[in-house]
Amino acid sequence: MTTPPGTETRRIGVILERRKATSPWIEHVWRPVQVLDGTPQSEPWTVVAEGDGWVHFYAGAAEVSLYRHESETYAYNLNSRMPAVWIFLRNSPEPGRVELYGASVDPGEAHAHNDTGDDIVDFVPMPDGMREWMRGYIERNPPRTERYKRKRDKADPEALARRAGLYASDPLRQTPEDE
Repeated sequence: MTTPPGTETRRIGVILERRKATSPWIEHVWRPVQVLDGTPQSEPWTVVAEGDGWVHFYAGAAEVSLYRHESETYAYNLNSRMPAVWIFLRNSPEPGRVELYGASVDPGEAHAHNDTGDDIVDFVPMPDGMREWMRGYIERNPPRTERYKRKRDKADPEALARRAGLYASDPLRQTPEDE
Protein backbone atom coordinates (compact mmCIF):
# COMPACT_ATOMS: atom_id res chain seq x y z
CA MET A 1 0.00 0.00 0.00
CA THR A 2 1.45 3.37 -0.95
CA THR A 3 1.26 6.33 1.36
CA PRO A 4 -0.26 9.58 0.13
CA PRO A 5 2.14 12.42 -0.67
CA GLY A 6 2.94 14.62 2.30
CA THR A 7 2.44 11.82 4.83
CA GLU A 8 4.88 11.65 7.75
CA THR A 9 5.17 8.80 10.24
CA ARG A 10 6.80 8.43 13.63
CA ARG A 11 7.28 5.36 15.79
CA ILE A 12 6.41 5.58 19.45
CA GLY A 13 6.65 3.22 22.41
CA VAL A 14 3.57 2.52 24.51
CA ILE A 15 3.51 1.79 28.24
CA LEU A 16 0.39 -0.02 29.49
CA GLU A 17 -0.87 -0.62 32.98
CA ARG A 18 -2.58 -3.79 34.10
CA ARG A 19 -4.42 -3.11 37.34
CA LYS A 20 -6.32 -5.57 39.47
CA ALA A 21 -10.02 -4.90 38.94
CA THR A 22 -12.46 -4.23 41.75
CA SER A 23 -15.24 -5.82 39.70
CA PRO A 24 -16.37 -9.40 40.35
CA TRP A 25 -16.73 -9.98 36.57
CA ILE A 26 -13.21 -9.21 35.37
CA GLU A 27 -9.77 -9.82 36.85
CA HIS A 28 -7.74 -6.99 35.31
CA VAL A 29 -8.20 -3.57 33.74
CA TRP A 30 -5.85 -2.37 31.02
CA ARG A 31 -5.09 1.26 30.22
CA PRO A 32 -2.26 3.18 28.57
CA VAL A 33 -0.24 5.33 30.96
CA GLN A 34 2.57 6.79 28.86
CA VAL A 35 3.87 7.23 25.33
CA LEU A 36 7.58 7.29 24.63
CA ASP A 37 8.84 9.53 21.84
CA GLY A 38 10.69 6.84 19.92
CA THR A 39 11.05 3.13 20.66
CA PRO A 40 13.34 1.59 23.28
CA GLN A 41 15.49 -1.49 22.71
CA SER A 42 13.29 -3.53 25.09
CA GLU A 43 11.23 -6.44 23.85
CA PRO A 44 7.42 -6.01 23.86
CA TRP A 45 5.71 -7.00 27.10
CA THR A 46 8.76 -6.22 29.22
CA VAL A 47 7.81 -5.32 32.79
CA VAL A 48 8.78 -1.69 33.43
CA ALA A 49 7.46 -1.18 36.98
CA GLU A 50 5.39 -3.01 39.58
CA GLY A 51 3.39 -2.01 42.59
CA ASP A 52 0.63 -3.24 44.86
CA GLY A 53 -2.07 -4.49 42.45
CA TRP A 54 -0.58 -3.00 39.26
CA VAL A 55 2.12 -3.73 36.68
CA HIS A 56 3.43 -1.46 33.90
CA PHE A 57 4.49 -3.11 30.64
CA TYR A 58 6.27 -1.81 27.60
CA ALA A 59 3.59 -3.03 25.16
CA GLY A 60 5.61 -2.40 22.01
CA ALA A 61 5.87 0.12 19.21
CA ALA A 62 3.07 1.85 17.36
CA GLU A 63 3.24 4.06 14.31
CA VAL A 64 1.62 7.50 14.24
CA SER A 65 0.96 8.91 10.77
CA LEU A 66 0.15 12.49 9.83
CA TYR A 67 -1.81 13.19 6.64
CA ARG A 68 -1.97 16.66 5.16
CA HIS A 69 -5.76 16.64 4.68
CA GLU A 70 -6.14 16.08 8.45
CA SER A 71 -3.92 18.97 9.60
CA GLU A 72 -6.96 20.89 10.91
CA THR A 73 -7.70 18.16 13.46
CA TYR A 74 -4.03 17.97 14.44
CA ALA A 75 -4.04 21.72 15.08
CA TYR A 76 -7.21 21.27 17.15
CA ASN A 77 -5.44 18.60 19.24
CA LEU A 78 -2.32 20.73 19.71
CA ASN A 79 -4.32 23.80 20.75
CA SER A 80 -6.35 21.86 23.31
CA ARG A 81 -5.72 22.13 27.04
CA MET A 82 -3.79 18.85 27.00
CA PRO A 83 -2.55 17.57 23.62
CA ALA A 84 -3.02 13.82 23.55
CA VAL A 85 -2.07 10.59 21.83
CA TRP A 86 -4.88 8.04 21.61
CA ILE A 87 -3.96 4.38 22.07
CA PHE A 88 -6.06 1.56 20.61
CA LEU A 89 -6.05 -1.84 22.33
CA ARG A 90 -7.89 -5.04 21.43
CA ASN A 91 -8.59 -8.09 23.51
CA SER A 92 -6.13 -10.86 22.78
CA PRO A 93 -7.09 -14.49 22.14
CA GLU A 94 -4.92 -15.25 25.20
CA PRO A 95 -6.99 -14.81 28.36
CA GLY A 96 -6.11 -11.75 30.43
CA ARG A 97 -4.06 -10.07 27.67
CA VAL A 98 -4.55 -7.25 25.19
CA GLU A 99 -2.91 -6.41 21.89
CA LEU A 100 -1.57 -3.01 20.97
CA TYR A 101 -3.60 -2.21 17.87
CA GLY A 102 -2.39 1.31 17.09
CA ALA A 103 -2.07 4.95 18.05
CA SER A 104 -3.22 8.28 16.65
CA VAL A 105 -3.11 12.02 17.29
CA ASP A 106 -6.36 12.55 15.35
CA PRO A 107 -9.40 12.96 17.66
CA GLY A 108 -11.73 11.88 14.85
CA GLU A 109 -9.91 8.60 14.36
CA ALA A 110 -10.06 7.95 18.10
CA HIS A 111 -13.79 8.60 18.04
CA ALA A 112 -14.25 6.15 15.17
CA HIS A 113 -12.35 3.40 17.04
CA ASN A 114 -14.38 4.10 20.15
CA ASP A 115 -17.63 3.68 18.21
CA THR A 116 -16.86 0.06 17.31
CA GLY A 117 -17.22 -1.03 20.92
CA ASP A 118 -14.58 -3.74 20.50
CA ASP A 119 -11.52 -1.57 21.06
CA ILE A 120 -10.19 -0.13 24.28
CA VAL A 121 -9.51 3.52 23.46
CA ASP A 122 -7.77 5.82 25.91
CA PHE A 123 -5.46 8.80 25.69
CA VAL A 124 -2.21 9.85 27.31
CA PRO A 125 -0.43 13.21 27.31
CA MET A 126 1.64 13.90 24.21
CA PRO A 127 5.43 14.06 24.72
CA ASP A 128 7.15 17.38 23.95
CA GLY A 129 9.09 15.93 21.01
CA MET A 130 5.88 14.83 19.31
CA ARG A 131 4.34 18.27 19.88
CA GLU A 132 7.23 19.92 18.08
CA TRP A 133 7.04 17.38 15.25
CA MET A 134 3.31 18.06 14.82
CA ARG A 135 3.78 21.86 14.97
CA GLY A 136 6.35 21.61 12.19
CA TYR A 137 4.05 19.40 10.14
CA ILE A 138 1.14 21.83 10.53
CA GLU A 139 3.39 24.73 9.47
CA ARG A 140 4.42 22.80 6.34
CA ASN A 141 0.83 21.67 5.65
CA PRO A 142 -1.44 24.41 7.01
CA PRO A 143 -5.13 23.67 7.47
CA ARG A 144 -7.38 24.86 4.66
CA THR A 145 -9.02 28.06 5.79
CA GLU A 146 -11.40 28.44 2.87
CA ARG A 147 -14.55 26.42 2.94
CA TYR A 148 -16.08 25.00 -0.16
CA LYS A 149 -19.76 25.69 -0.29
CA ARG A 150 -21.79 24.22 -3.06
CA LYS A 151 -23.70 26.82 -5.02
CA ARG A 152 -27.20 26.11 -6.19
CA ASP A 153 -28.06 26.39 -9.84
CA LYS A 154 -29.97 29.50 -10.81
CA ALA A 155 -33.64 28.75 -11.27
CA ASP A 156 -34.89 28.97 -14.83
CA PRO A 157 -38.19 30.88 -14.63
CA GLU A 158 -39.19 29.55 -18.05
CA ALA A 159 -38.85 25.93 -16.93
CA LEU A 160 -42.15 26.03 -15.05
CA ALA A 161 -44.04 28.26 -17.49
CA ARG A 162 -46.81 26.84 -19.60
CA ARG A 163 -46.12 26.56 -23.23
CA ALA A 164 -48.85 27.11 -25.75
CA GLY A 165 -47.43 24.49 -28.10
CA LEU A 166 -47.86 21.78 -25.49
CA TYR A 167 -51.64 21.72 -25.79
CA ALA A 168 -51.75 22.24 -29.53
CA SER A 169 -50.28 18.81 -30.15
CA ASP A 170 -52.94 17.03 -28.05
CA PRO A 171 -56.48 17.77 -29.28
CA LEU A 172 -58.11 15.96 -26.30
CA ARG A 173 -56.45 18.21 -23.66
CA GLN A 174 -58.04 21.41 -22.59
CA THR A 175 -56.28 24.56 -23.46
CA PRO A 176 -55.03 26.82 -20.66
CA GLU A 177 -57.89 29.23 -21.26
CA ASP A 178 -60.45 26.50 -20.51
CA GLU A 179 -59.05 25.61 -17.06
